[in-house]
Amino acid sequence: MRIISTADELRQHLSKEASIAFVPTMGNLHEGHLKLVSIARAQGQCVVVSIFVNPLQFGPSEDFDKYPRTLEADCAQLQGLADVVFAPSVAEMYPAHQTVFVEPPAIANELEGATRPGHFRGMATVVLKLLHIVQPQAAVFGKKDYQQLHIIRKLVAELNLPVNIIGCETVRDEDGLALSSRNQYLSPVERSEALFLYQTLLGVRQAILKGEKNLEHLQQQAVEALAARGWKVDYVAVRRQSDLQPTGLADRELVILAAAKLGETRLIDNVELSL
Repeated sequence: MRIISTADELRQHLSKEASIAFVPTMGNLHEGHLKLVSIARAQGQCVVVSIFVNPLQFGPSEDFDKYPRTLEADCAQLQGLADVVFAPSVAEMYPAHQTVFVEPPAIANELEGATRPGHFRGMATVVLKLLHIVQPQAAVFGKKDYQQLHIIRKLVAELNLPVNIIGCETVRDEDGLALSSRNQYLSPVERSEALFLYQTLLGVRQAILKGEKNLEHLQQQAVEALAARGWKVDYVAVRRQSDLQPTGLADRELVILAAAKLGETRLIDNVELSL
C-alpha cells in the first residue's frame, strides 16, 4: 500500500490504472469505513482511500480542532485492503484561499443544513475536488450520512461526472448503535443511552408500517421522547427517499432521519422503510 500526500504524485501514480474505486474519509477509521473499502474492492482493480479532515464543512462552533487525526493507525487498518492512501494537507487541498465553491441543491438548507449552515457547501466542494483528483470509476459512501449521499448523487448527475456512486448500508454495533468516529466522545453512561436514538427511529418506522398516517404527530412524539431523556434534538423527520422532500400518503419509499446531541456529542441516524 502506498501513502501519497500530493495531488500531482497521486495523479501520476494512478495514470496507468484502468479501474479505480474510491472511498473518501476523514480518517479515524472504524469497521464502517472498512466495509466501504471492501465494497470498493469489488468495484475496481485499484482502491484509493482518502483521509482528509475538511475544514470547509465544519462550522465555527463545531469540533474541527478536536476531530481525531489518527493517520498511522488508519493506514495500519487499511493494509491489505487499499492500494493507495491519499492523505493531503489542508494547504495541498486548498493551496490558495478558496473562492470557488459548489452550490448544493436547496435540500442542503434543510435537516442537517438547517443546523449546520454551509456544511454541505464545504462537503460538496471537497468531494468534487477529490473526484477530480482521483478520477475513479466508482466511489463508495455510507448511508448513515443519508442527506450527504443524496447531495453527492445530485452533484454527480447534474455535473455529468463519469463516476458510479455506491451507497453502503449503515454498519452498526452489536446492540444497533450506528458506528461513528464521534462515538468515542461518549461516556460509558452516554454510550448506553445513545442506542435510544436508533430505537426511537425504529418505533416511528413500526408505527408507520402499522398504518399511522399522522406523520407530524409521530415526529413530535419522537422529539419529545428524546428530549425527556435529556437529548437536545435538532430534528426527527420522515421524508421521501428519492428527494428527501416531506412525504405524502401516496409515497411508498420513505426514510426517517434524526440528529440529536447527547451531552456534548452530536449523533445522526436514519432508517428506511417501504410501504
